[in-house]
This record gives sequence, structure tokens and C-alpha cells, in this order.
Amino acid sequence: MLHNLQTLYHALDFAAMSDAALRVAAIFLCLTVHEACHGLAAWALGDPTAKNQHRLSLNPLRHIDWFGLVMMFVAGFGWAKAVPVNPGYFRRPKQGMALTALAGPVSNFLLAAAAVLLSRLVYFHTPESLFWNTLFAFLLYTLAPLSIGLGLFNLIPIPPLDGSKVVAVFLPDDAYHLLMRYEQYGFLVLLALSYFGVMNGFITNAIIRVFAAMVNLIY
Repeated sequence: MLHNLQTLYHALDFAAMSDAALRVAAIFLCLTVHEACHGLAAWALGDPTAKNQHRLSLNPLRHIDWFGLVMMFVAGFGWAKAVPVNPGYFRRPKQGMALTALAGPVSNFLLAAAAVLLSRLVYFHTPESLFWNTLFAFLLYTLAPLSIGLGLFNLIPIPPLDGSKVVAVFLPDDAYHLLMRYEQYGFLVLLALSYFGVMNGFITNAIIRVFAAMVNLIY
């Protein structure tokens, strides 16, 4: 029995397990910040719905959709629990929805910039050690690219992604209501595009360009 346990222990790839754990932690953080900022934007514009349902929290358990998290690994994209928004509270509903939607991707770009900045501080101002090296790699090579990717993905103008609500501001009311009516089918379109790899190259190239620009600016 002891021999079997020792064999199992030596067979485990702890480096891969550590990388996976850090990736999951980064996904939790990116999604939590994204959804909480949706709620904060709606609250700032006069809608208390998210606040009343405790969705302004940075507790990831209030935001994570477990099936959406699994899909992020399996299909290449996923989702969190949608923040409830009631446009009836906004003085200008279409514009209010657009600003609320835009808050999510913007928060991800700001989180990525903060991660790159913190990685610079760690790199130049901390002693050489396993902890600081791991933190540096997590901030620069895991958290920042994932956050950029989530922000860019959500700017795609396909319902129910945030980009569709931003683009909707420029549509006439009839087209806007038609777009919102068929929002539920957008997921199938996204799944098909992901399956056939239509978006993969575009998103990857965009992540690399934005990430490189941030690193060049901050470093």
C-alpha cells in the first residue's frame, strides 16, 4: 500500500497542477471583477437591482456559473451568472445598458494593466525566491492575458455579449428590440463560431497585440 502511494506521488505532475490552479484562480478573479463592475455601473446609473441581490460583491461564489466555468475550458469560452439589470431605472435605457455592459470589458483591461504594473514592481523590487517568481509569472503570464482575453471577447457584438449592447445604442428602436428578442440564440452562434475556430485566431492575435502594448508601456 505504501509503495503504491509513493509511486502515485512520484507520478503526479505538481508543476502542471500548480499551473492549472493558478489559471482557475485567475479566471475566478477576472470573472468576478467583470460582473461586479457591471453591477456597480448599473447602481451608479440608478439601478439598485444588482446591489439588492448582493451582486456588487467580490466574492466569486456570488458570480460564478459552474457550467460556464467548465465551458471556458472545454469550448474556449464561458460565462458567469449574468448580473440582473433593470433598464427601467435608467433615464435613457439604451445608453444606460450600453454603459453598464461596457463597464465589464473596461474593468478587465484595467485589471490586466494593474497585473502588468504589479508584475513590474515584483520583478524590480523583490528578492529572488520561489514565492515572488511564482507571483510574477501569475500576474504577467496568466492573469493579464486572461483578463485581456475576457475583455476583448465580450466586446464582440453578438448577443448576449456586452459588445451587442454597446452597438445597440446606434440602432433604431425597432432594430434594438429585435436584437434583444433574439438575444437568447446568440449563444448558439458563439458556440458554432468557437467550434469551427472562426474567432480563435482573431482573439488570440488581438490578445497578443494588447498585451504587448501594455508590457511596452509599463515596462
